[in-house]
Amino acid sequence: MNEEKQEILKIKNRASRQRGEGEKENEVLFDKNKGIGEGEEDKSSSSPFAIAREQEETTRALLNILEDVEKERKRAEEEKNKTLAVITHLADGLLVFDKENKLLLVNHQAEKFLNVKAKEVIGSFILELAKFPNLKILVSLLGVEIKGIFRKELTISEKLTLEVSTAPMMPRGEKLGTLVILHDITREKMVERIKTEFVSLAAHQLRTPLSAIKWTLKMLLDGDLGEITEEQKNFIEKSYQSNERMIGLVSDLLDITRIEEGRYLYKPVLADFEDVVHFVINSCQEEIARKKIVLNLKKPETKLPRIAMDIEKMRLAVQNLIDNAIKYTLAGGKITFLLGYDKGKKEIVFSVKDTGVGIPRDQQARVFTKFFRGANVMRMETEGTGLGLFIAKNIIEAHGGRIWFESEEGKGTTFSFTLPVKEEFGEFLKEL
Repeated sequence: MNEEKQEILKIKNRASRQRGEGEKENEVLFDKNKGIGEGEEDKSSSSPFAIAREQEETTRALLNILEDVEKERKRAEEEKNKTLAVITHLADGLLVFDKENKLLLVNHQAEKFLNVKAKEVIGSFILELAKFPNLKILVSLLGVEIKGIFRKELTISEKLTLEVSTAPMMPRGEKLGTLVILHDITREKMVERIKTEFVSLAAHQLRTPLSAIKWTLKMLLDGDLGEITEEQKNFIEKSYQSNERMIGLVSDLLDITRIEEGRYLYKPVLADFEDVVHFVINSCQEEIARKKIVLNLKKPETKLPRIAMDIEKMRLAVQNLIDNAIKYTLAGGKITFLLGYDKGKKEIVFSVKDTGVGIPRDQQARVFTKFFRGANVMRMETEGTGLGLFIAKNIIEAHGGRIWFESEEGKGTTFSFTLPVKEEFGEFLKEL
């Protein structure tokens, strides 16, 4: 930077000397031409005057250009310093890779998170970073070549969990490199773990007394403890149903705890998915009849191939989807079940289509999250915990499937999912 300033100063001094020499030359020429008559032409002086004037204008223009360049250089330097200051003091860690996956920049927070010094790693290609213990974990997450945008969790230690996000730098449509952002989520994970442990403990503590209440009420209804009047029976039946709902809620809470802790165990067997669907539909007949809902089941003429699945958990996933359809379809509505097989993709496709209240568009992104219930169904005062779709999604994805939905408020909702047909029974176990 000092060399540039010295060079600019030299040019300015040279220009000033040239301007001074030009002025002196003009003075000499003027003195020599004293006494020339009005009608006489001085051919010897007209050319030097023009040259001197032109030289002065050129010098001024050059000085203006140099001043503009100096101003622009200072402005660019200030912007660069501001950017570096922001990057340095970011609360998140930041690593910048060029398009060849060479590390160009590591900010202070990233140094702390990864326990490295920037000067030791800058200039290294991504594979070369694996020799540093914490960077080795990061490299295994990012891969040999950083591609696209993704967001994943990275556990550095028991006291540090990071959320790693990547984003390509494409200012003019051409990829120039990749940003890797490290966000500390240790506190969030700790709070989440405490909450999960509390829910698990509370659910376990509730399960035993609820089971005792259930069997006591069942004995009363069956007359094992003596005869009861019709009025007493009605009250006991309502209590029994309320207790069953509480047991269902506790079961859902325990399932969520197991899912989040990776303890939701599957026991797959080769079975017919169509049998699962019929089992669930038959179990819902009483509620369907009460609401006078019209059912329609469409299935292929040929028998579906058997698949590897945990029958109980698959029943639960299908039950949650069908329960939602029944719950949010008004009396006299219609529910259609579509069962098919995609030979090209080798997967079973199942859909539940209702003519219910639908899901508001601005809330659809939260459908598969825990405890979600649409604002419109909250006004209906329908019962529900908002856990069913979260559980169903996890079960289906654990089986290698995909789940999605289409919905329009006031017209209804269609939930669909796929289940791959495994050629070998062991393929299901490999994915868990």
